[in-house]
Amino acid sequence: MNEERKTLEQRATMTDIERLRHSASHVLATAILKIWPEAQFAAGPPVENGFYYDVDLPHRISPDDFEKIEAEMKKEIKANRPFERVEVSRDEALELGKKGRLAALSERSEPSKYKLDIIENIPPDETISLYRNGDFIDLCAGPHVMRTGNIGAFKLTNVASAYYKGDEKNPQLQRVYGTAFKTKKELDDYFAMIEEAKKRDHRKLGRELELFVFDDDVGPGLPMFLPRGAVIAEELEKLAKETEFGAGYQRVRTPHIARESMYKKSGHLPYYEDSMFPPMILIEGADEQRHRELYRDLLVRRGSSAFLNSEDPLHELEMSNIAELESEMRALGTKYYLKAMNCPHHHKLFAAVPRSYRDLPLRLAEYGTCYRYEQSGELFGLMRVRSLQMNDAHLYMTPEQFEAEFNAVNEMYLNYFKLFGIDKYLMRFSTHDPAKLGQKFVDEPELWKKTEEMTRNVLKNSGINYVEVPNEAAFYGPKIDVQAWSVIGREFSIATNQVDFSQPRNFDLRYKDRDNIDKIPICIHRAPLGTHERFIGFLIEHYAGNFPLWLSPEQVRILTIGDDPKLIDYARSILKELRAHQVRAEIDESSDKINGKVQRAEQMKVHTMFVIGKRDMEADAVSVRVHGKGNLGAKPRGEVVADILAAIRKRRA
Repeated sequence: MNEERKTLEQRATMTDIERLRHSASHVLATAILKIWPEAQFAAGPPVENGFYYDVDLPHRISPDDFEKIEAEMKKEIKANRPFERVEVSRDEALELGKKGRLAALSERSEPSKYKLDIIENIPPDETISLYRNGDFIDLCAGPHVMRTGNIGAFKLTNVASAYYKGDEKNPQLQRVYGTAFKTKKELDDYFAMIEEAKKRDHRKLGRELELFVFDDDVGPGLPMFLPRGAVIAEELEKLAKETEFGAGYQRVRTPHIARESMYKKSGHLPYYEDSMFPPMILIEGADEQRHRELYRDLLVRRGSSAFLNSEDPLHELEMSNIAELESEMRALGTKYYLKAMNCPHHHKLFAAVPRSYRDLPLRLAEYGTCYRYEQSGELFGLMRVRSLQMNDAHLYMTPEQFEAEFNAVNEMYLNYFKLFGIDKYLMRFSTHDPAKLGQKFVDEPELWKKTEEMTRNVLKNSGINYVEVPNEAAFYGPKIDVQAWSVIGREFSIATNQVDFSQPRNFDLRYKDRDNIDKIPICIHRAPLGTHERFIGFLIEHYAGNFPLWLSPEQVRILTIGDDPKLIDYARSILKELRAHQVRAEIDESSDKINGKVQRAEQMKVHTMFVIGKRDMEADAVSVRVHGKGNLGAKPRGEVVADILAAIRKRRA
């Protein structure tokens, strides 16, 4: 994986906290050099939640070293040195690098080899600049805070190995991570959030609550949902289907594989090939007979070659014939790919029926299963997987309908956020890089300009909170990634919207306008609930496993005090009533003490417990206990059941 250098445009949009953390990385390098003057440095950028600097050093840095490194950093911050920017020519920068003066406190006998390599890769027309704080000079385009004293509170967090530029062919460096904030309170709050996040880790809770598993025989990145986890997926799917039905969507179903030709037409091949599983080659149709003929001929020739001496001229000829047969056999057949996305199949469904402007907008929805070949090092619980079920839909429309449709999709997002108690969110509007047309992005400059402007205008007019991010669009059009924050302030990327002007052209999608002229529709790809896997992972951490009643894997557990037959019969009658209304209810008929039954239910985060004793039975009542709230007292049975059903039906929090 190549770690791309930030562009000047990206640097210009750095936030205040990113500038502070970028400056902290320079102070980190300064401190390391004061302890180990021979250290060589590569890159030291701000990253999500902190910063790092890659260092080449014989000494293996460990957390045991952090205290003395931090002590040197504090001295540099207390000195309150200015960050001074100096522009230099390429030759001056190279000369400093050869003298070992870049990312150093003074000239050294060893050149600054990583900085020299970075200089060689700076575009010819880009200004080269250095930043100085005290004796430390670094090759850097900035930006930074004014002085080291502006850095505030910081802490080193961990150290890991990282290949230079992310390429395993390059030297392995030590990546020292840290984080920094303006105030100590913000720093303390951050680490409190980290500790709480550990308790809420969806991988930990997934095991404890029996929601999902991974298995070596099934394969990495291929989650399997246990019954309790499958409940959550089914409830989310039910929610999506109800919402989409109300918004005029139509449901479709498509297969899990498709021929190579379709993905070439869509443009996913070659642009997306690295993220797709390797193809399957199937011999079909007319190729089957030819394959059988070649195979028989191959067996005959292999048999005859076994009796020839390797030095016999006929042996060489026979081996050449065998190679030709094998080559022809490999050329036969059709490549099939596991479906990595649903859109090409949906485009085929649009094209399957003649369309008129009266049919538009057409909204095709599917909870489609897709397969993506994520690198093994990038797999992470449910957040990065290779098998995913996506809340997908493709909306086909005229240009005049675009604003209304795009706004309706955004409103759907906002309604979901309200339902799940997501108060903080951000839309990341990703645009293309004109320099990468034909490489990373479809080579249609005018269409890029038009669709990006349309999307930008809708976002501005709707008043939705968004930021614009260059060079991160989908290959076929601008996209919006939805970032959401859980209740403890942890950020997640949970969903996406994409505007597509390319694929409808590639598939020759047409509709007749009012004048009976063929027109190409605009397409919006949208997935407000993302994938089951990622969204469930988010919800586990968001709710800490304490799901609202409608989403809870086990909504009600009935706990009897004692094992009197009449009491058991009463409890079973309540169970039967609840299950008749599709309530996920269970009963604990064990002979254990009531405290043990309650403890087990609490450990599994059962939403509501009905504790039933003799007095409850005689009064046709139940004693209600809610997880996280404790005992709510005895209430009439009919009232409690009615309230449970209403809360589930209305999806109350």
